[in-house]
Amino acid sequence: MKMSVAGILLVGFVALFSSTDAYGRYGRRGSGSGGGWVSAHATFYGGGDASGTMGGACGYGNLYREGYGTDTAALSTAMFNNGLACGSCYEIRCVSDRKWCLPGSIVVTATNFCPPNNALPNNAGGWCNPPQHHFDLSQPVFQHIAQYRAGVVPVAYRRVSCRRRGGIRFTINGHSYFNLVLITNVGGAGDVHGVLIKGSRTRWQPMSRNWGQNWQSNNYLNGQSLSFKVITSDGRSLVSFNAAPPSWSFGQTFTGSQFR
Repeated sequence: MKMSVAGILLVGFVALFSSTDAYGRYGRRGSGSGGGWVSAHATFYGGGDASGTMGGACGYGNLYREGYGTDTAALSTAMFNNGLACGSCYEIRCVSDRKWCLPGSIVVTATNFCPPNNALPNNAGGWCNPPQHHFDLSQPVFQHIAQYRAGVVPVAYRRVSCRRRGGIRFTINGHSYFNLVLITNVGGAGDVHGVLIKGSRTRWQPMSRNWGQNWQSNNYLNGQSLSFKVITSDGRSLVSFNAAPPSWSFGQTFTGSQFR
């Protein structure tokens, strides 16, 4: 890879986050709003076509199919939050390097984890080592803010609201008594911190996060329409009633509501 350095549901805890406070921090692209910029560094991986960025620790699989494309990043340990940061969005600009930086900024979605390399110093190859804030960007999006030959550049970043087309997507995998739901295309804060599921013959039941943004329920829900309540890191929640019909089957994807 060229230049790469690439559970129990806590609904009550998530509810403590204030929507107002969170969106006071999350500006929108080009708006000049939100909190201050944070210093970090950025590298790139995945090749010129970003094929090497597919899959990843968030579980999104084909990033084109899921709507993320090449505007993606792998986050360092200090930012990844054991996978809870998956789906969050960041505005990034290259700073303090006139030789390599290009003007403008990019907005990327966290779709992968950049593992630490403790065998190398933090400033010479161990870019994703704790406690560093680091983005390993897809190569195409990196080249919007810096020249390819730079390899690694200093950047400034801030959290921004995610803008998505269409509704939240629920891909149901697993088998009876093990429903593993991948949640993608989430707007607003973007990073899901809690999920509840309801069958047409059950009450609302919390799901536990298995890995990345895969959430599981061990209840038997076959033959029932399925509703989902999604809670993001800013404490906002959104219900998609009857997102999946009673005839759903494993391997299918269904679209629900969207944060606005």
